[in-house]
Amino acid sequence: MNPEALATAILSVLAPIADERRGGEPLPLTAGDIVLERPRNREHGDWATNIAMRLAKQLGTNPRELAQQIADGLGAVDGIAEASVAGPGFLNVRLEAGAAGALAKVIVDAGEAYGRNDSQAGRSINVEFVSANPTGPLHIGHTRWAALGDAIARLLDASGATVAREFYINDAGAQMERFAGSIVAAAQGEPTPEGGYAGSYITDIAQRVLTDRPDFLALDPEVQLDVARELGYRYQLAEQQESLAKFNVVFDVWFSERILHAKGEDGGPSLVDEAVDRLRAQGHVFDQDDAVWVRTTDFGDDKDRVIRRSNGEYTYFAADAAYYLNKGDRGFEHKIYLLGADHHGYVHRLKALAGAAGDDPEKDVEVLIGQLVSVGGARLSKRAGNIIEMDDLREWLGTDALRYSLERSPADSPLSLDPELLQKRTNDNPVFYVQYAHARTHNVARNAADSGVDRSAFAPELLTHETESALLGALQEFPRIVAFAAEVREPHRVARYLEELAGLYHRWYDNCRVIPQGDDPIEDVHRTRLWLNDATGQVLRNGLDLLGVSAPERM
Repeated sequence: MNPEALATAILSVLAPIADERRGGEPLPLTAGDIVLERPRNREHGDWATNIAMRLAKQLGTNPRELAQQIADGLGAVDGIAEASVAGPGFLNVRLEAGAAGALAKVIVDAGEAYGRNDSQAGRSINVEFVSANPTGPLHIGHTRWAALGDAIARLLDASGATVAREFYINDAGAQMERFAGSIVAAAQGEPTPEGGYAGSYITDIAQRVLTDRPDFLALDPEVQLDVARELGYRYQLAEQQESLAKFNVVFDVWFSERILHAKGEDGGPSLVDEAVDRLRAQGHVFDQDDAVWVRTTDFGDDKDRVIRRSNGEYTYFAADAAYYLNKGDRGFEHKIYLLGADHHGYVHRLKALAGAAGDDPEKDVEVLIGQLVSVGGARLSKRAGNIIEMDDLREWLGTDALRYSLERSPADSPLSLDPELLQKRTNDNPVFYVQYAHARTHNVARNAADSGVDRSAFAPELLTHETESALLGALQEFPRIVAFAAEVREPHRVARYLEELAGLYHRWYDNCRVIPQGDDPIEDVHRTRLWLNDATGQVLRNGLDLLGVSAPERM
């Protein structure tokens, strides 16, 4: 019996009690409204709910009396060993060993699907993250968002949403001109222009340009800039894509900002031009001082925004508007933006933009702001000089340790990583602790096979040890944890759950034998425990996959 089945059983008992007290009028309640929690003290049972305390006043009774009525009714439900009342009206439920233990086979049979749910079904969600300028290597800030953004997308996908991971390529504007000028200067052996990009990576790009275009130095200056811009952009973007792929992050969409500014067929309006017209049609655009403005203060922004200056040039806000509208045109009802700590000003701006576009700012757009991350002892990039590169961090700490450590803390918390800890192969290292638990499940399975223990029998009623009850309880929680982590966009909840599960598994391993001792015969309890062992391994594996972290079979 899983939590959903128990909630349904409680509702089936509660509904007639409520109908009687309401004079035959049904109570508007679903099984989803019955919140079940694991008691801190397992002596109180497997599950607890405060439903009686929540409903007693509506039903004209006191919580303990209502809880006792529900408990009496649950006593006749198959799979429930005991239901009792505690405190001011908490309902505690203890499952029969067989009903609780049956979950082990359910998990093994479900395999990779266990934990997947439909809590986000029917939603089309665009998750935009990293979105770096293609003018240099990805750095430590991008690394945190790469890990978190990908994990959030994995959670949403596992919860039934249609998800697209999107990288917005900032390939238009002044930074691209400075990038091109820096490459030209490096190719000519000249100093970096004022405000340009320095570092040996620029020299490397310049050398590649000279190799691919032997005539480069003989080109007219304007043509040189065009060639440097296009080739440098191509090289740097490819490097960013490779860095992300090595970090186990693959985007579905790489969206070029240039698309927004490009004229349509036969010189027609660009997407930015169309965005201004569409916002004007919504009634939120006005003209003042020869400029074009969007009245974003109507939607909580601190000031109205200029979308086109008096000289006819569009502002960054115009590109933001066109990009937001384009996401909607591509079928994404909900847009999630993951932005760095220095982008707080974008929250009201993007929500106001959603309102001006006719969307619901509270439902259709979501902005997550992350805090800074530091790594003790990390060295600045030898190539870029003033940043800590993603590639250097990954090669130093490893993809698994780096991703897991970035994902096990809330995004809005400043984070300081301890590289010495992350490289330890001890239980003090959280990722090692979880991965080792997974590897141990495989080791147990291998040893069981060598000893003749298989899964030819399954008798869940034999899983009666207290560590088995605790382990099964945690395994039941996994789908709920996944759904909730997806809803609140917090992958760290999965990581912390996995650490708790690993601890429960290690305690079970120390107390319950899968392989008989000495010459003792193989019994059904050993075969059934193998099911529980393999179920735990499956959940650890599924959880690590949601975090983009590997699940090694040997360590």
